[in-house]
Amino acid sequence: MPKRAPMTELVTKERAPISVQIRERLAAARKRYHANDNIADFIKPGELELLLDEVEGKMKGVLDSLVIDTVSDHNTNDTARRVAKMYLNEVFRGRYVPQPAITEFPNFAHLNELMIVGPITVRSACSHHFCPVIGKVWIGVLPNENTNVIGLSKYARLAEWIMGRPQIQEEAVVQLADLIQERTQPDGLAVVMEATHFCMSWRGVKDSDNLMINSVMRGSFLKDPDLRREFLSLIPRKG
Repeated sequence: MPKRAPMTELVTKERAPISVQIRERLAAARKRYHANDNIADFIKPGELELLLDEVEGKMKGVLDSLVIDTVSDHNTNDTARRVAKMYLNEVFRGRYVPQPAITEFPNFAHLNELMIVGPITVRSACSHHFCPVIGKVWIGVLPNENTNVIGLSKYARLAEWIMGRPQIQEEAVVQLADLIQERTQPDGLAVVMEATHFCMSWRGVKDSDNLMINSVMRGSFLKDPDLRREFLSLIPRKG
């Protein structure tokens, strides 16, 4: 018979915080877990609720260290729980849930003209200070007869999934372009993002008019300056 582990070892393992257990799975698979990575494959059913409880407990410690009374102050009684829910179920949801199901269709109509989707409102948080990043995304697609066609709303779902993680804008746009390129395989792909960063307007230099614009061009958009100019001229940006 196989030798049983000592009771103390079993107890230690059973009592390991759920975040530790998830990290151990990631380490065993040699997978990174950077702020803008998706780790849904390493979270078992029911563990997100346990993670929520753990984050709530840690957040209570943060509030205590900030000398905020969470006992007699009715405004902060449930703040730790609310913040935990906000991070796990809303603003960072893209880290913890699988990629949304996207129905794809063959390009039966042989579409090969420029298609622009946007503006798509996106909300994220900078991975430096966890301050909001809010803006718009435009996506340009030049399909071919082999391109997979997806519905307009599906582009918004993919953007929401990518942006729902602590991000820096430059990497977020590349991640979104990579995902759409993989799913649709167009001849050309362009993604432009324009966003306001609250780490500049809420703290730091407190510049309320800050705006960051960046783009990723692939395939025909990179090679054909006329196509690139046509796309950029058709998107109504602020900047």
